[in-house]
Amino acid sequence: MDSRTPLIVVAGGAGGVAAIGNTLRGPETVLVRHDLALLGEGVITRTVTRGDDQWLEALELAHGCVSCTLRKDVLPLLRRLSARDGVSRIVLLLDPAFEPEAVCRAIDEISVTGIVGRVDAPAGRDVRVEAVITAIDAASWLADAGGDETVAERLVIADDERTVAQVTIGQAEHADAMVVFGSTDPLETARLAAVLARLSPTAAIQWTGDVGPDVESLLESVSGAGRRRQFDPHASLLRGCPPLEADAGVVVVEFDAERPFHPQRLHEAIDTLLDGVITARGRIWLATEPDHVLWLESAGEGLGIGLSDKWIAAMTEHERADVDPDRLAFASLRWDPDFGDRHCAMVVLVHAADPDEISRALRWALVTDEEWAAPESWQSWSDPFGNWHTDPCENPATPHAPQRGEGEQHA
Repeated sequence: MDSRTPLIVVAGGAGGVAAIGNTLRGPETVLVRHDLALLGEGVITRTVTRGDDQWLEALELAHGCVSCTLRKDVLPLLRRLSARDGVSRIVLLLDPAFEPEAVCRAIDEISVTGIVGRVDAPAGRDVRVEAVITAIDAASWLADAGGDETVAERLVIADDERTVAQVTIGQAEHADAMVVFGSTDPLETARLAAVLARLSPTAAIQWTGDVGPDVESLLESVSGAGRRRQFDPHASLLRGCPPLEADAGVVVVEFDAERPFHPQRLHEAIDTLLDGVITARGRIWLATEPDHVLWLESAGEGLGIGLSDKWIAAMTEHERADVDPDRLAFASLRWDPDFGDRHCAMVVLVHAADPDEISRALRWALVTDEEWAAPESWQSWSDPFGNWHTDPCENPATPHAPQRGEGEQHA
């Protein structure tokens, strides 16, 4: 049996996170919450609650880095709390600026040192992530997920270039369960339900309306789910088998092609992925980059494209020996005598755009029959993409570093 202390990670809007935390309070449950309200003064406050007892502590910001400060505090704290008598569960209530995927990965991977009487090890040695629960605000979620406001603008975290959409989508996408608070008009409610069902199809969803959440029953349905995902650009793009039929104007657009994109036309076609789209992701074969898989991912009105790894066809025999067998098997099914496993594949979650227009724009961006017949000319084409690229951009010829959160490892 797993004797580690169960850990519930709660993410999302501040009000919803607090409401979920209140329902989980108990004499053997410890709630841990960090507040960034005083960040401008160089301080983060941490509250630990157990039953009716509460402890408040101010943490000095470590060399100006919020993430470093929280990692330095949270990970050893989890190890210490797990060793206390009478603690049967820990609930980590995340600030709205944080994505659960990054937190869970830190718990599993970052070694905690210097705890007296304990071996150096990640916090995951002593706690196990039982479930990730995300609080969803029905009235604002779609607007947040489709916008371009940055975390620095919304949450006043200096130099944080992530968008609110990126954080909002990441919090929902990596949830084992979601609690939807509040309500909106019937059409928006139906649209939100359809988006969440396709964004995180394996998550249990509880709609509260004007009634408080029943989080304990929700946890029973997902207890031990532990669906921690590692980024894999070659895994199925339809994670969890989401519904593919249209619902309330929401639909998943699937795109697949056995020829590359023309770089200039792809740059123009990207505009169709920035308006009325929740998220897009996929593998890109760019004519001017024959050896490397490019990974495309968007959140709301922000999008990044960057080098991932090599196509199998461009690998040496030594490199192929390390390729996952599932990827090799999949590649063999579509292997081309001239271009090997190179292809384009993308899924786009649309909620307020014309899916046919997106498909047409992506098809238009592929190399034409005439261009396809002259691959020797591809390397002479102008390429607006660098190793990294984000949209929207001011100068199409200038690559920019993408807006990446801690939870993304796409390079």
